[in-house]
Amino acid sequence: MSSPSVALVHDFLVQMGGAEKVLEALHELYPQAPIYTSVYDPAVMPAEYRSWDIRTSSLQHWPARGKLHRTMLPFYPMAFEGFDLSAYDLVISSSSAFAKGVITLPHTRHVCYMHAPMRYVWMTDTYLKGERVGRFRRLLTPMLHYLRLWDQVSASRVDTYVANSTAVQQRIAKFYRREAIVVPPPVDTSRFAVSEVRGDYYIAVSRFVPYKRMDMAVDAMTRLGRPLKIVGTGRQAAELKRRAGPTVEFLGWVDNARLPELVANARAFLMPGEEDFGIAPVEANAAGRPVIAYAAGGALDTQVDGVTGVLFAPQTVEALCAAVERFEGLTFDHAAIGRHARQFDTEQFKSRIRAVIES
Repeated sequence: MSSPSVALVHDFLVQMGGAEKVLEALHELYPQAPIYTSVYDPAVMPAEYRSWDIRTSSLQHWPARGKLHRTMLPFYPMAFEGFDLSAYDLVISSSSAFAKGVITLPHTRHVCYMHAPMRYVWMTDTYLKGERVGRFRRLLTPMLHYLRLWDQVSASRVDTYVANSTAVQQRIAKFYRREAIVVPPPVDTSRFAVSEVRGDYYIAVSRFVPYKRMDMAVDAMTRLGRPLKIVGTGRQAAELKRRAGPTVEFLGWVDNARLPELVANARAFLMPGEEDFGIAPVEANAAGRPVIAYAAGGALDTQVDGVTGVLFAPQTVEALCAAVERFEGLTFDHAAIGRHARQFDTEQFKSRIRAVIES
C-alpha cells in the first residue's frame, strides 16, 4: 500500500514562536510534504527553511505584507481558500488563525493542530487590553464580526482537531462545538540542563505585548525590590522601561546559545500572563527552575503547585507579590522538576501526533 500524499498548512512564516516549532516537528515527520502558507519572509526565518518546499498565497506579493495583522486581516480567508489541495490524501494544518480554513475534497482527511482559536476574534477585550485602538474601533468591529462568522463556518471543514492544551480544547468546544484531542506542543528540553549554580535574580522571557502582562512582573518586582531580568522585545518596551525600578533589568533579545544558562541560574521563572500553552516555562522546568505562573491556560497543564513552582490567582500585582513571597519559603527538588519537563519533549510530541494521525 502506498504512503498517503501529505500537505502541511501554516498561518504565516514571518516570525519564530511556538507554532513554528510545531511546524518544524511536523516537517520532520513528513519531510517531503509541501508547506502552504499565506506569506513567508526568508530573512527572518531560520536558514534551513530555504531548503523546504514552501508555497505562498497571493498575499506574498502585496506591498503591505510587512503590516500583516493591521492591513491584511480581511484577506486571509480568501488566501487560504484559494489553495488547491486536491492532490493530497492528508492535510495537516498548524493554526491559530486561518490555516484551518483551507478547502479539501471529500477523500482528503484534514487534521488541524490548533494553537488557539483566533484570540483577537473570540477574546477581543483580553487581546486588545492596553492597545491604542481609539478611532479605529468603529472599523474594527464589523471586520471582527465578519472574521468571527468565517471562523465558525471554516471550523466545520476540519475532520480531526488536536489542541495544544486543555484550555484550548475547551475553547474549541465553546466556539466551534467540536471535540479535540490534547497533544502538548514540542519542547526541546535537551537544550536545558539542571544547574547547581543559583543566582539571586528572577527571570521572565516574553514578547512585549499587553496580554503577556509583563507590566505585572515589572510592577511586582519593583515593589518587592527583587532582581528581575527580562528577555524579550516588543511594542511595549518603552512603557515597561518607564515603569521599572532599579532592580529590573531589560536584556532585549538573547541568542539561543546564551538563554539556557540565564534560565538555569535564575531563582525562578515568572509567567504572569495567560498562555495557550507556554513553552518558555516548560523550558525553565527542564533547567530545574520553578515557575511562578498565573493559574490559567496552559499553566494548569504544565505546572504542579508546590512541586514545579507556584500558581497564583487572581491576575493582580498583589497576588503575584504574594506568590513570590510564598515561593521564597518553599523548598523544591530541582532534579524532579527537570524530569517533569521531559514529558513535553519534542520526541514525545512526534510520537503522540503520529499516533493521532495514524489512528
